[in-house]
Amino acid sequence: MFVYYFNVFLTYFIIGFAAAVYFYFILKKPILGKFFGALIIGLVGSFLGGLIDWMFSDIIRKLSDFNSVNLFASLITAFILIGIFSRANPSSGR
Repeated sequence: MFVYYFNVFLTYFIIGFAAAVYFYFILKKPILGKFFGALIIGLVGSFLGGLIDWMFSDIIRKLSDFNSVNLFASLITAFILIGIFSRANPSSGR
C-alpha cells in the first residue's frame, strides 16, 4: 500500500516540478517568488488536479492512466495555476 501512495505522490511531484521548469525556464515568465514560487504553485496545482481527477473520475477515466494517476487533470491544473500566478506578478522582469 505504501508503494502505491508513494508512486502517486512522486508522479504528482514530478508533474508540478515539470510545470514550474516549463513556465520559469522555457517560457521565461516572470513569476512572483521566482522559481521557488513557480515550484510551490506547480505542486499545489498538480495535487489539486489529482483531487479534481478523484472527484470527476467517471467523466475523465478514459483520458489517461499512468501510475494510477490521471496526467491530464494534474498537468492542466498545474499550468493554469502557474499561469494565473505569473500574471499576478507586479514586476515585468525577472
